[in-house]
Amino acid sequence: MRFIRTNAHWIVAILGIVSLAYSAGTMQVRLPALPVATAADTHALREAKELSTAFRQAAREALPGMVSIETRGKAVQVSGHDADGDETFEGTPFGDLFKRDPRFKEFFRRGPQQMPRSQGMGSGFVIDPSGIILTANHVVADAESVKVRLHDGREFMATEIKTDPRTDVAIVRIKTDGQLPVIPLGDSDAMEIGDWVLAIGSPFGLDATVTSGIISAKGRGPKITEREDFLQTDAAINPGNSGGPLVNLAGQVVGINTAISTRSGGYDGVGFAVPINLARWVAEQLIERGTVTRAYLGVAIQPVNSELSKQFNVPVGKGAIVTDVMPDSPAAAAKLEPGDLVLKCNSKDVHGPRDLQGVVEQLKAGASYPMQIIRDGKEMTVHITAKEMPRNFSLASDTLVQEKPAPETPKADSFADLGLEIEGAKPEVLQKLGYKADTTGVVVTSVKPDGPAAQAGLREGVVIEKVGSKRVTNPAEFKEALKSAPAEKGVLLLVRTPRGGNFVVIHKSAN
Repeated sequence: MRFIRTNAHWIVAILGIVSLAYSAGTMQVRLPALPVATAADTHALREAKELSTAFRQAAREALPGMVSIETRGKAVQVSGHDADGDETFEGTPFGDLFKRDPRFKEFFRRGPQQMPRSQGMGSGFVIDPSGIILTANHVVADAESVKVRLHDGREFMATEIKTDPRTDVAIVRIKTDGQLPVIPLGDSDAMEIGDWVLAIGSPFGLDATVTSGIISAKGRGPKITEREDFLQTDAAINPGNSGGPLVNLAGQVVGINTAISTRSGGYDGVGFAVPINLARWVAEQLIERGTVTRAYLGVAIQPVNSELSKQFNVPVGKGAIVTDVMPDSPAAAAKLEPGDLVLKCNSKDVHGPRDLQGVVEQLKAGASYPMQIIRDGKEMTVHITAKEMPRNFSLASDTLVQEKPAPETPKADSFADLGLEIEGAKPEVLQKLGYKADTTGVVVTSVKPDGPAAQAGLREGVVIEKVGSKRVTNPAEFKEALKSAPAEKGVLLLVRTPRGGNFVVIHKSAN
């Protein structure tokens, strides 16, 4: 880190007309009168002072409960020789640089070498006066020792660390002989874009640093963690801020500073924080059980974009579309189907996949909950009995990607207005492409470059399962289903790769 110190230079400037008068050997200087503050100036100054006072009070409320965290990683040993007795440099910081330099042979003949322990710094904040601290998982993950420094300067070694990598949330316990000051937790759902916030932490090892900004966006998913619903802020966040609190003007925590989007390695104006409502739910389980259990549906889902909103006759961003249903899952038991549009779950509105994930994961296993859906244009209610999510279950959603090219086949039906050719999904072909045995539909065997299908993201080897709400298993059924597809809205297709399903819309070519 580079610090720049500047020197102050006094410069005298004449801002008005100065009258100089010489009388009896003396000089008189008449300076212009100071401008009179207007009512508007006074009002603006008062508002600025009120905002400054709000910042000051919020910082005063939050700072006593803020902590700095130092970590030391586990010792790592690397061998100086490989299985044949030759020098190996793999795993050492000198490997690429000195790999074949004979001058360093003696150094690496000394046998196993212990690498320097990794060290890290981060931030956190006290949520329980007994010594429970909330921070980010990546601050303390895999650390052999964690040292916590309180705002008053006292230092303690952590006695317990519990983490949840899926949300990047962690709990650290320290043993103290008294009650610690606590930062109150706020309501992240109540925050709106444009609300003022303060980010508190220890950037670059500088303790108790406060920066200001606003909530820039909500519900962000920058692919940092598996479970994402981040608050975005332009409050300056730098290395060392991770795990620190993002607070509102009442001094209440609304998020945990987690990451920055940067090209320079420092602050670029885009930071992300885990919403405190999600972090609170995770923390409660870590404190009580040491691990986090979640409920699941067993579906793949996608958001409603502009094209899909026309197909489902709902506003953009309303609901989440089911693209796949796992066998033996709560969704399968409730008879959910691909193409169902989920509007509400447990009486809570759904505005996209992250909303639905957030509601479902906090359901109680074994309990039944209503789910409002749209199926084939009609609203209906189904009941979901929640189950605990398996440990190996992934929260990541599938997307339409090219997996493997389809083998060349002489027989294919051409649909020039869509820019593709298809054939029936034969079991031997599906097996070669990596699909499950129960996959049905038609296989795309050719896609015209820059044609409607290519523009919609289709590639050779993709399976088309549905046209609109109709399942298709051969080219004849595909052709028949196309007749009922409205030309002005485009053709709604449920397509599948070996990774999962996705809805796309294709607009027929006029040629």
